[in-house]
Amino acid sequence: MKLLVINPNISGDVTALIESEAVRSAAPDTELVVRTAGHGVEYIETRFESLIAAGAVAEIIAEYSTESSTGGVDGVVVAAFGDPGMPALKELTDVPVIGITEAALCAAALQGHRFSIIAISDRIRPWYLDCVERFGLGGRLASIRSINESLNAIGSVQQDFKETLLALSRQAVAEDGADVVILAGAPLAGLARELQGQIPVPVVDGISAGIRMAEAVVALQSGPHRAGAFAPPPAKARKGLTENLDTALTAAQSAAHAAAPAALSH
Repeated sequence: MKLLVINPNISGDVTALIESEAVRSAAPDTELVVRTAGHGVEYIETRFESLIAAGAVAEIIAEYSTESSTGGVDGVVVAAFGDPGMPALKELTDVPVIGITEAALCAAALQGHRFSIIAISDRIRPWYLDCVERFGLGGRLASIRSINESLNAIGSVQQDFKETLLALSRQAVAEDGADVVILAGAPLAGLARELQGQIPVPVVDGISAGIRMAEAVVALQSGPHRAGAFAPPPAKARKGLTENLDTALTAAQSAAHAAAPAALSH
């Protein structure tokens, strides 16, 4: 199995954290291809920054979505909490595209009734709340707690705020009634392992959840979207797209069109 793991921000330090946790989490026979967004921002805190990141992620998925020198992939992990571009990115390719937010929320929902999200900034909280509500889990959200200090560097958040993050996690359990804690965001990748045993409820790492959920969904071999809400976009005139993106859209639309008569015949 080959998974494409995409960091939707431009920070190489964050990509290194993502890759380290992804390697620790993946099955021995899973090959990982880890990529960093070609354009965007250092770290994503807002809906608009997410919008920018979505385009960068789409370009990388398009590059790998057809058999070429890249060899294709079996699944994609969008490795930023908030899932930039999701669920729209599921319309672009035949392989499963899993966001670490949806993976972490699913993992949390399987382990407890109410969960709390621990975030790296106050500004990021409204976007995260949108994501939880989009997945229909707003009623199970105990709280979103966050660091309310300026960050020194996005790659050193764990080191700089480890005790703060631990305290926020414990508060979520003791004061908010969380059955599960989600350490949100790629900059916190691997911290759940380090804090193991120090928080009295299950702790979910988004990167780890994303990798393991992607492996599971790929292994299910459920088939691609050819109709419904996540079918490829209808063919129409377009202009200014990169060659990779245009080719990926054409391939997806052609596959859906070819499948339509077979579906109708049944």
